[in-house]
Amino acid sequence: MWASAAVKSGYTQRGIASYYGSRFHGRMTASGEIFNQWTRSAAHKSLPLSAKVRVTKLSDGRSIVVRINDRGPFVKGRIIDLSRKAAQDLGIIKHGLAKVKVEVLSLPRKRR
Repeated sequence: MWASAAVKSGYTQRGIASYYGSRFHGRMTASGEIFNQWTRSAAHKSLPLSAKVRVTKLSDGRSIVVRINDRGPFVKGRIIDLSRKAAQDLGIIKHGLAKVKVEVLSLPRKRR
């Protein structure tokens, strides 16, 4: 697991992605915003909120960019939970899970 303070742009992690949608649509996320399943966002256990990451499906190389706005997944063995829109764009709705690579593209600016 990544520690937020130690994460740098370009760092990668491989594992299983899943998605979440209607059950959480309209609820508040860990970032304080309302979850919208129709935007490209994701939940990660320890990446900084507002970090942008590229998620690449290893089976076909398809990739998307999402912003981390929530915490999770809370299922053992999974590294990232995608919004329904992100999962559709990545092509994992049918199976629900996929082996992926997560690459940190940018981190939120530190507040002073």
